[in-house]
Parts: sequence; C-alpha cells; structure tokens
Amino acid sequence: MTTRQGEVLDAVLDLLVEGSALTMNAVARRASCSKETLYKWFGDRDGLLRATVQWQASRVRAGNYERQKLDTAALRESLEQFAANWLAVISSRTSIALNRVAIADAGSGKSNLGAIVLENGRFAIGERLKPLLEDAREAGLLRFNDAEEAFRTFFGLAGRDVQIRLLLGDTTLNLSKQDIERDAAEATRQFFALYGASQLPAEAG
Repeated sequence: MTTRQGEVLDAVLDLLVEGSALTMNAVARRASCSKETLYKWFGDRDGLLRATVQWQASRVRAGNYERQKLDTAALRESLEQFAANWLAVISSRTSIALNRVAIADAGSGKSNLGAIVLENGRFAIGERLKPLLEDAREAGLLRFNDAEEAFRTFFGLAGRDVQIRLLLGDTTLNLSKQDIERDAAEATRQFFALYGASQLPAEAG
C-alpha cells in the first residue's frame, strides 16, 4: 500500500463516518483523484471496500517475537499488544461507522460489505494471531486442543461487550489509552489462567 493509496482509503473511512453515500464518484472527489485511478488500483466498489477493511484491520498486530526465543514474558507482551491494538481499532469512530454500514448492508443484501468485513477483518485477524498461539503451545507455554477455539476465547476476553455497546451508541463508554492497556492486560491474565500450561492438568483441552 502506497502513501497515496492510504490517503484514498482514509477518505473512504471519512465518508463512512459522515454517513455519506459511498460511491466511486464521492471517493474520487474526497480524495482528489480520478475514478479511473480508483478502478486501476482497487477494481470495483467491492474491491475498494475490501482494501479499506484490510487497511483498517492492518492496525491490529500480533506483536513481534522470535519463535525460537518465545517465553512467557514475550507471549504476554504479544497478547497484550494484540488486545490493545484491537480495542483501539474497534473503538475508533472509523471502525464503528464501517461496521454499522456492514451490518446494515448484510441485512439488506445491497452489497457484499458484510462478507468483506468478516473475511478481511475478524477472520483475517484470527489467522494473524493463531500462529503465535500455536508457537506458544509448541514451546510448552499454553495448552489447548484447537487454535480457533483458543483464539475465540481470547477474542471474547479482550472485547467483552465493548463493540456491541459502541455499535449501539453507548455514549457512556469512553475508552482511554490507559483503559485499553488495563483491559488488554486483564484479558491476557485471564487467558493465561485458562490456557497457561503451568495451570492446567495434562488432560485438559
């Protein structure tokens, strides 16, 4: 993704936040580029939406670690970083707007945005974190049978009811950076209590 393409995708997110109609013409005007450029870079409208979701989801990272040197401290740091990144992204105005549009479109059948958000958001993020969980299992730090199940547990511990409350317009929920870091650390602690190898009997899943 070039800097200029990133600016175009930020323009898409701005339009979504404003509740404006998301057409190729509107994006071209807001981003000060031609429709021909949009089609060249992203294909059709679904391609543009897919790139926008990927752009937003790229902010959620699973941390940096050396596979051969993965220990409890590195695992904890990586999980906390993932949870904090994800909470910061889903609580942003752009993600709230994007998900609201995706939910509305999924119910109306007007576009493929719902499927695009699932594929390039939730599912892609899962595939980004599961290698860390599997490496931790191989290193003897975690114990679980199914990486997808373990990921869903961590995802739930980190997110709790935050996203649904924000999507429904709960104005009492204002997550500061400190709140996010505290919640990410607590979710990681709870995840270790459930799946940490030192706390679980050998037959546990």
